[in-house]
Amino acid sequence: MSATVQQNPITDVIATDMSAVNQVIRQQLHSDVALVNQIAEYIINAGGKRIRPVLVLLVANAHGYTGKHHHDLAAIVEFIHTATLLHDDVVDESSLRRGRQTANALFGNAASVLVGDFLYSRAFQMMVSINSMRVMQILADATNVIAEGEVLQLLNMHDPDVTEERYLQVIRSKTAKLFEAAAEIGALIAGASDEHVSAAAEYGRCLGTAFQLIDDVLDYSGNANDIGKNVGDDLREGKPTLPLIYLMKHGTDTEKELVRLCIEQGDESQFDAILTAITQSGALDYTTKQAVLASERASAAIHSLPDSPYKEALLTLSHFAVYRNH
Repeated sequence: MSATVQQNPITDVIATDMSAVNQVIRQQLHSDVALVNQIAEYIINAGGKRIRPVLVLLVANAHGYTGKHHHDLAAIVEFIHTATLLHDDVVDESSLRRGRQTANALFGNAASVLVGDFLYSRAFQMMVSINSMRVMQILADATNVIAEGEVLQLLNMHDPDVTEERYLQVIRSKTAKLFEAAAEIGALIAGASDEHVSAAAEYGRCLGTAFQLIDDVLDYSGNANDIGKNVGDDLREGKPTLPLIYLMKHGTDTEKELVRLCIEQGDESQFDAILTAITQSGALDYTTKQAVLASERASAAIHSLPDSPYKEALLTLSHFAVYRNH
């Protein structure tokens, strides 16, 4: 399988739709304030996998949708996601994303936060035009849950006693929720049955979980050029992700003490020692296995969909979530 979503069959079947979404994004990004345009375009044009808008399009098409609202909804979801990235990078003091300087590193924290607010508010302006209270409810609830997830993650920072359950709660809120909402609204606007809308939501939720867990693995085993950020960022930020949580539970006393110290102090100077311990303990294998299970649940959720190129792309996407290098 190709290393990038853009170069494999996942997006080939929705190439025309993606072109339309990109046009909507360009139109809706416009602001009379030059700095807003500058930062928003910098972030949107930075690339990335665009998984969330892809989800909207694939799920809508898989359910036979023939209208145009899925283009607006895909752009809305991308705006919400981009806003979270802008805020995330400020909170995490990140300097690199997608292989480029973060907006906060280039334009400053204040501008990044405020443009993130602009993207959130523009997304809600666009939601109104869809004229569906249920779509608005799903996206409004998702945005609120994501914000709660951000706060939960903040509370977990530098806490070596975070449990796997607490961490998975953060994943469900912070990452999986927008995947879930993207898939859910794709099915909803296509007029799918309640059963199929729920199945689409389950697909998105499990897919988002798999993506985040593999991101956790790549933060310790990936290549900075491939993943587009600095390897070891999670350790530097004092984030107790699943590989560290597993090591805290199954490692030797010496390894546990090292992990505790590094999480509490955000000490990345011990990255090599931590990586060795994580690898030898089976923490990365365990985290990958949990991602595989989530991916399999995603695929199972859409089993009842009729066969189509879009269903095939969704199944390929759940495979890609796990077997990727970035």
